[in-house]
Amino acid sequence: MNHQAKKRFGQNFLVNEQIIADIIRAIRPAENDNMVEIGPGLGALTRPLLAELNKLHVVEIDRDIIARLKADYPQHKIIIHEGDALKFDVAKLPKPLRIVGNLPYNISSPLLFHFAAFAAQITDMHFMLQNEVVERMVAAPSTAEYGRLSVMLQYRFQMEKLFDVPPDSFRPAPKVDSAIVRMIPIPLNDIQVKNEKLFAEIVMAAFGQRRKTLRNTLRGHVSEADFEQLGIDARLRAENLSHFDYARISKKVSSLRALEST
Repeated sequence: MNHQAKKRFGQNFLVNEQIIADIIRAIRPAENDNMVEIGPGLGALTRPLLAELNKLHVVEIDRDIIARLKADYPQHKIIIHEGDALKFDVAKLPKPLRIVGNLPYNISSPLLFHFAAFAAQITDMHFMLQNEVVERMVAAPSTAEYGRLSVMLQYRFQMEKLFDVPPDSFRPAPKVDSAIVRMIPIPLNDIQVKNEKLFAEIVMAAFGQRRKTLRNTLRGHVSEADFEQLGIDARLRAENLSHFDYARISKKVSSLRALEST
């Protein structure tokens, strides 16, 4: 391995063969899958994925790694998309799509929201992330880890933490523990949220001052009487509500705004 990890790209390269095998086993690639790998790096997952797939799309920003990808893999099997994953248009890839990758920890949350926007076109996603982020993603209401990220992903995905990945599985070793998470989009007909922009507005307002009660944080959206009609205690805090509760609140606010505009 003669590639120098670049801090600006958040590069930590997976080298533990057992962990690599466990990840591939969890993904279960099939030859005709439409799969894209985010940040292939030095090919820890790329090589075993290509052994199973007819083709693999990869998104990479590092020019040195792109040169390695072009030199090390048969170009009729690997399709390289050069550039920033945050700006990558997932919609242009074949569907249904499977997404995998070891996401840079410094931009993991923005990347999750970016891919979530394409959920209707995705079969599943398997990501390596900072363990702290995965714990927040799958957290239950009324726990310390539960927050805006939990709500904004749980309404759209079924998520499962699969297993931990210790720092010594990487070169260079990160200062944090990692974990593998599986994300499966919830069918559109089963999603309770109808106005995603309003839902996001309500969730952001609620968690904006998370130590305050809903009575205070959502004062500009719903009244005491509205909370009573919804059967939600206004004395609760943001972390006490499930994504279903926020869906009901946003539906109520949508109805109130519709009445005001008539």
